[in-house]
Amino acid sequence: MRGFTLIELVVAMFVAAVMFAIGYGALRQALQSRDRVAVAQDRLVALQTAMRVLTQDFSQLEPRPVRDVLGNGTEAAIAADPRTQTLVTFTRGGWANPSGLPRSSMQRVSYAFEDGKLVRVHWPVLDHTQSTPTLRRELLAGLTAVKFRYLSSPGDWHEEWPPQGAQNPPGAPANQLQRLRPLAVEITLDSSDFGALTRIVEVH
Repeated sequence: MRGFTLIELVVAMFVAAVMFAIGYGALRQALQSRDRVAVAQDRLVALQTAMRVLTQDFSQLEPRPVRDVLGNGTEAAIAADPRTQTLVTFTRGGWANPSGLPRSSMQRVSYAFEDGKLVRVHWPVLDHTQSTPTLRRELLAGLTAVKFRYLSSPGDWHEEWPPQGAQNPPGAPANQLQRLRPLAVEITLDSSDFGALTRIVEVH
């Protein structure tokens, strides 16, 4: 029985090396694909979480103005101006209190767009002052734009609230305009990876 020649051994080694290279490339590509899928999945979960928090907040808008931080007047139940970094500030209800703390079930909330991030801010009390601690949460990063629009009773959409030119109805209480709420809020989150995502939230 004769053995393998040198040429046969070289050919066998070459074939094994080629098969190893092909297998390694396929494995590497599979691992890279898995990582890309995991990143995309995490990103999608973050977007869904942000939309869920926004929906919960806006759907529970309360017509409750608050005292301004200096105590000289009041701020509207919902105040929105897209020209500022703080896009909207409002009072929401339904603030869960599982620990039974002595506080209101309503919460004062702000949303700001800072360096591509959607930031949610709230305070532990409604009528807060300058010394009240501010609680911040970076809700979502990687955004190119954040936009809110507000539906008024005539069926018009507004980018600011109270709507520009709105006046207190004759004979209504002095703070009636400050208690005015939209019928619905349109939320648009624009990102480079998923594009523009829009949801309309009915105010209950």
